[in-house]
Amino acid sequence: MLNLFKYIKMLVILSLSLASLLTVNLAVAEVAVIVHPSNASDFDASTIKKIFLGKQKSFSNGKTAIVLSVNNSDPVMTEFNQKVMDKSNSQIKAYWSKIIFTGKGTPPQEMASAGEVISSISSNPDSIGYIDASLATDAVKVVAKF
Repeated sequence: MLNLFKYIKMLVILSLSLASLLTVNLAVAEVAVIVHPSNASDFDASTIKKIFLGKQKSFSNGKTAIVLSVNNSDPVMTEFNQKVMDKSNSQIKAYWSKIIFTGKGTPPQEMASAGEVISSISSNPDSIGYIDASLATDAVKVVAKF
């Protein structure tokens, strides 16, 4: 009888361990926040968050920020929202719904792909966006990685 209890206890521990392994967040690699190579503004996590929430409309150089995002089917969006914005995709969507409804701002412009984000930023010095860090090219400047 004692061996049966030990066996059951071991199965429970093993099951819980396996369950915790299966719920580990399988993350994309690093997320890179990118700007045009000529943008010499200062960037820290707080500034980036404010820009992407529409709470800060311009860079430290005074230029108005054009904020770009990958589309919501790209897993990098989820990573960015979790790591940088400290919110889920649904929380960000609800936030922007409220801001749009009250007329207080415009959400980041969604691009079809990381390549499109890179292309747009490389051709506009006032743009900022994010991509999977492994996709960054010399056409843009990485100002932060998360």
